[in-house]
Amino acid sequence: MTGVTVGIVGLGLIGGSLARHLAANGSHVIAWNHRSHPYEQARRDGITCVDTLDELASARPQLIVLCNPLKAMPDMLSRLAPLIDRGTTTLTDVGSVKGLVRQQVVSAGLGDCYVGAHPMTGTEHSGFEASDPGLFDHALWAITVDESTDYQRFLTVARMITEGCANRCIVIDDTTHDRAAALISHMPHVVATALINELTDNPDRNIAAALAAGSWRDMTRVALTDPQRTRAMVDEDAENVQTLLRHMADRLTRVADALQHGDTQAIGTFFSHGQPFRDYKAACVHDTAATRITMPLEPASWRSQLLQSARQGEQLVALRGDMRAVIERHPAVSV
Repeated sequence: MTGVTVGIVGLGLIGGSLARHLAANGSHVIAWNHRSHPYEQARRDGITCVDTLDELASARPQLIVLCNPLKAMPDMLSRLAPLIDRGTTTLTDVGSVKGLVRQQVVSAGLGDCYVGAHPMTGTEHSGFEASDPGLFDHALWAITVDESTDYQRFLTVARMITEGCANRCIVIDDTTHDRAAALISHMPHVVATALINELTDNPDRNIAAALAAGSWRDMTRVALTDPQRTRAMVDEDAENVQTLLRHMADRLTRVADALQHGDTQAIGTFFSHGQPFRDYKAACVHDTAATRITMPLEPASWRSQLLQSARQGEQLVALRGDMRAVIERHPAVSV
């Protein structure tokens, strides 16, 4: 990716961190932000900053990464649609919801040059001032594809991740991504917020806050995120999140009933049921020499090949030529 031009739209926490990371690893990064306040520092970091989206698109970058808030996506796509050189530029994004973004991309007439992406990294902070190129060290990305995704455009995004960022990725479809993201990110944000709401409403709130230590800190860290940012993320994956919250509420009600009635068997089952995940986490600690294999990709079945690989806990770490993927095998959750 050395010398490859990557356009970044939006220099917030993720966009700023990605731009700085790519620039530090040899990519030519050109960036636009809706306000120019990050430009002075960004330029010191080797990022070319422009005043208009037209200037960014006119540079004909091989890749444009949309790092703007999801609520701004329809407007951003409509502004970019007449500007992008579709023969040269592939479009991707870093949004935490993929199905909705793909619908918006298709509505803007840009579906033929789009490949979805979502880096699994971030903090509770926001803005360019919170950005850090180290945020992308060792990050895992999800790349999302559908039956119309062009393979060469997939390669452009995959190489940005594996070569430009020295990161890893899994390749899945939008629906699988959004269900999984709801489970490990969006629903936990709601649960963490419910915890701090419970403390806020408790008459012993100050005693509890004083006693709170590591477990409370770890369980509520994401609840410190800007609440409007969290609300937008949850709203955009509402169907998956509400389903999971109802499952969680039922699970908690059952254990509350077991505690009320002294049902020791049900209580024991509740605390032991997740043992496969504990075993998985323990295996990850000792996973110091992951096995790598080279997977030949078939033109007609590369999507299903890579989805099956992801379901087995494998990650794509490099590409050898155009049709061979270097896959790293990691521990998996077995039930």
